[in-house]
Amino acid sequence: MAGNTTNISIRMDSDLKVQADELFNELGMNLTTAFNIFVRQSLREGGIPFAIKTERPNKETIAAMLEAERIAKDQSVKGYTDLDELFADLKK
Repeated sequence: MAGNTTNISIRMDSDLKVQADELFNELGMNLTTAFNIFVRQSLREGGIPFAIKTERPNKETIAAMLEAERIAKDQSVKGYTDLDELFADLKK
């Protein structure tokens, strides 16, 4: 396989590389082997071999959550246990 290889240059944050090197070393491999595993699995699956998604709320959601928390703690804000009362007040 040595005659059939090519070099690839990848830019990566230096702290991220250190963490990756430590992780893959614990798994008994180096970054090159881990990258090759990733590429082979991507080819097998026809795409990225794991879900790519954001699990963190965006800025607007964070702002809304903070506002909701502030409102919940504010004693001057009226709370509701009756939907009819809530809707009646909303119509005002």
